[in-house]
Amino acid sequence: MRVTAGSAFLVAVDIRHGSPTLGQWFGIEASTENRRMVWAPEGFARGFCALSEGTEIQYKCTGIYNPRTESGIRWNDPKIGIKWPLTDALVSEKDGAARTLDAWLASSESRNFRYGV
Repeated sequence: MRVTAGSAFLVAVDIRHGSPTLGQWFGIEASTENRRMVWAPEGFARGFCALSEGTEIQYKCTGIYNPRTESGIRWNDPKIGIKWPLTDALVSEKDGAARTLDAWLASSESRNFRYGV
């Protein structure tokens, strides 16, 4: 993930079954000025929080996007505990309705993400 306009807090969360770091997250502020990027390999959920108006973020993916397989994990799941830089964030309806990590891990779709396979 990289920021091509503005600034954002970029996050990756390990969602791989059997991983010793399952549920742990990494986050960093990235902007057009500091040119930071985050690489999140397969098996990591990705998210961001725009920190300025007009923020644009690019993702490089390893597969073709298929909206029918898109899923989500709640941005404020206390089990993950991401320290977002904004406390009064505007959240999309889709993100607001996302499942907790535990609920997602119990779903059949999560079985596609395993550690060490």
